Amino acid sequence: MVSSEPACISDLEKAAEKVMQSGAWGYYDSGANNEQTKYDNVSAYDQYRLHPRMLRDVSQISTETTILGEKVRTPLGIAPCALQKLAHPQGEQAMSAAAAEHGSIMILSTYSTTSMEKVIAQADGNSYWMQLYVYENREVSEQLVRRAEANGFKAIVVTVDAPVLGRRLVDVRNRFIPLPHLRLENFMDPAVANAPGGYPPGAEYSEQETFGATFGANGDQSLSWENCIPWLKSITSLPIIVKGVLTAEDTALAIKYGCAAVIVSNHGGRQLDGALATIDALPQVVEAAGDEIEVYFDGGVRRGSDIFKALALGARAVFFARPVLWGLAYDGQQGAKLALDLLQNELELTMMLTGTRNIAEIDESYVYQPVPRWVRYESTKDAQGKKQRKLVAKI
Repeated sequence: MVSSEPACISDLEKAAEKVMQSGAWGYYDSGANNEQTKYDNVSAYDQYRLHPRMLRDVSQISTETTILGEKVRTPLGIAPCALQKLAHPQGEQAMSAAAAEHGSIMILSTYSTTSMEKVIAQADGNSYWMQLYVYENREVSEQLVRRAEANGFKAIVVTVDAPVLGRRLVDVRNRFIPLPHLRLENFMDPAVANAPGGYPPGAEYSEQETFGATFGANGDQSLSWENCIPWLKSITSLPIIVKGVLTAEDTALAIKYGCAAVIVSNHGGRQLDGALATIDALPQVVEAAGDEIEVYFDGGVRRGSDIFKALALGARAVFFARPVLWGLAYDGQQGAKLALDLLQNELELTMMLTGTRNIAEIDESYVYQPVPRWVRYESTKDAQGKKQRKLVAKI
């Protein structure tokens, strides 16, 4: 009998689309504007080829590594994604249980439909990081940070690529509005959100929850390196990770301001359409980071070989959201775990076939990189004030 269980992430994607409501599917699937960057994130991996080595003992494969000094079973991690109960009634709680079972780091979205307390209660030795938007009303952001630290989250992941929300045409056409019964539990009173028998009768939307539901009106467009990172470091002892870095210049600033790590990310192609695919941006960030700061990665991962390529180009950990969301929609906790297992198994298979036995052995010598496809110039002036064009980057 032929098995109907998805055999790869592409199968999971198709299975998820069949069971999800169209507006919810569009919310997860959509990119900004013409979705060039969303599609580039996926297709760009095909420009990189593998350089395998033979006759190496690959009878024992290990994907153990260290992230922020902590030993982890695998470099695979779950990227933050909002409103997971759109995919499955158990939402982030089921996702967390899958992460714990697999031994993966999970980054929880500020806009979770499950409270951070319920999410981290599923932990089984794996780490949790809290994703954060910094609002004009800093008190709201500070409360989230302090609550996360008190509950055992190990890092704060501040998203920096969304001073405003990108225009996602699919959501515009669908007139997408989250289902009214979904609550943003991280903005609720924890006593209400975590009540053992469910929300108490008459639990109305609080002022803070209403605030959270209107992010587009509350994001701080004046946010800068100077007024964001020092402020965060003043209110928490947790490591600060900056998510949304695509350039060497911003990597240097992350080092300057004492961040623990950067995540090379373009928000899944949902913010600035036309930005580089993350796999193409990764090398310049890694070069600028040197040994000063850890570099993590997300964007377009669909295969274990994609993860291998990102690791080879210098990423220390690789995060993804859509594959596990598709798994969640398909079969709750077990579907999310299936997505993690598929990618883990494909990574281990790629390691064996390239002759790499552990994560430390994976480096850029195992990847053929495409010749530069894009160049960037800057305008300067000579001593006489004449304008000159200077080549500053080839990617």
